[in-house]
Amino acid sequence: MSRNTKINLVLLFVVAALAVLPLALGLGDHKEEPFTGADAEAETAITELKPDYEPWFSPLYEPPSGEIESALFSLQAALGAGVLAYYFGLRRGRRQGEQRALERASDSALAGAAAKSTAEQD
Repeated sequence: MSRNTKINLVLLFVVAALAVLPLALGLGDHKEEPFTGADAEAETAITELKPDYEPWFSPLYEPPSGEIESALFSLQAALGAGVLAYYFGLRRGRRQGEQRALERASDSALAGAAAKSTAEQD
């Protein structure tokens, strides 16, 4: 097994552990909504500390339900992951193309040198 494969497996295990451990350990069981986002937690804390606080801005679009909000967030995350995957794939492809071009150039230079030495011997 190569070094990169081992690193990828370790990273996959760490990501899976980060997703499963909070559920398995029961973190957040004492809350009504255990896995709400940071925005909701901040809003709750602010209203508890200062009930008369008024936000500076209001959202441009307020989804009608939490499911739609989650779906939009998932879509945003998928689009971001797609853009990053495209970028890294493009970089890797360019790097591999450059390596192949260098290999071809060195192979053709070696073939040219061999042909030249053969012609000189005749």
